Amino acid sequence: MFDKLNSRPADSLLALIKVFQADDRPGKIDLGVGVYRDTMGRTPVMRAVKAAEQFLLETQDSKKYLGPEGDLQFVRLLQPIIFGKSPKFTQRLVGIQTPGGSGALRLGAELIQAANPSAKVLLGTPSWPNHAPIFSSARLPVKEYAFVDLMSQQVKFESVVDALSSAREGDVVLLHGCCHNPTGIDFTMEQWRRITELLVTHRLVPFIDLAYQGLGDGLEQDAAPTRMILDVVDEALIAYSCDKNFGLYRERVGALYVMTRNVDDIGKVESNMAALARVNWSMPPDHGAAIVRTILESEEMSAMWHAELEEMCLRVNGNRAALAAASPDLAFISRQRGLFSNLSVSRETAVALRMSHGIYMADSGRMNLAGMQPTDADAIVAALRAEGCLKLPTVA
Repeated sequence: MFDKLNSRPADSLLALIKVFQADDRPGKIDLGVGVYRDTMGRTPVMRAVKAAEQFLLETQDSKKYLGPEGDLQFVRLLQPIIFGKSPKFTQRLVGIQTPGGSGALRLGAELIQAANPSAKVLLGTPSWPNHAPIFSSARLPVKEYAFVDLMSQQVKFESVVDALSSAREGDVVLLHGCCHNPTGIDFTMEQWRRITELLVTHRLVPFIDLAYQGLGDGLEQDAAPTRMILDVVDEALIAYSCDKNFGLYRERVGALYVMTRNVDDIGKVESNMAALARVNWSMPPDHGAAIVRTILESEEMSAMWHAELEEMCLRVNGNRAALAAASPDLAFISRQRGLFSNLSVSRETAVALRMSHGIYMADSGRMNLAGMQPTDADAIVAALRAEGCLKLPTVA
């Protein structure tokens, strides 16, 4: 049987980790894998997480199964953070715990396939490399359209409008809720309002990937586009990740929320989500969700988490400011948000930056700005200049 298999290419980002670790040059800079790093270059366990784990160590008395739905108190406690304290659509909202944001995306894709197998998924490019494979693996056709021009570092908004205007009723639109991965370029609120109008007019279903809430402009500001859309559309899916804003990468903590057209649809959606989860992972892992639940149940731990998340947000935006200040050609970086920015460079140039200068970024030109220190800005700019990368037009 296995003789018939063809080898798959290795994940380039995961391979980059090994190459970076093997590099013994002092001053090497890791802008590759998308994890938060502090001023010491570490990806620390947050203080609030440590406090929650200590509490669980002392009080948790069982490791029994949670059930396919997972920790529903965790799911409920996240709702006001994502959707606000009293959204008008609360009664039409159902959620389920998933293994990370990727699990939420896959479960949502399979739910769409079960409900409307003829639906196309509209995907703006560039996007997170795993988006298209997740939807394709769920047997959903993916229609890509140009989202950003990397040369000008500007949204190609006419392309976005054209794609949504030509979609069929019931098609699904994948949207990054904030902190776009890989570009860091988010829509303006005016553009979000136009997108919302198109979703309503053409009866399209938004699928919002909200993986970095709190790491752009703060929890409330980062949730504003999602809340605006959900306020007016009939149906929506939201894939949520706690991996980044709680620093729980290896625990795989996420949730899928579905907003239905009416309350009568809730039971059907909930039963299908549970059935699909059952055949995918049966029961979700408990520890990460229990940590988040414990933090959100405690005023003290919750306040600690809010403060730490604000520190992380300020650090990432400080790195952006330092790199933008080091070269006028990189001024656009200070206006972007989240961990990433995506330069318009070739794979060959990315390799040259790695080999000749010790600057590690993805072959696509995506940089994880949380991986640098403000003092690294001059070295990064010097390497980019040496490789002829600083020829981008100045953005007014």
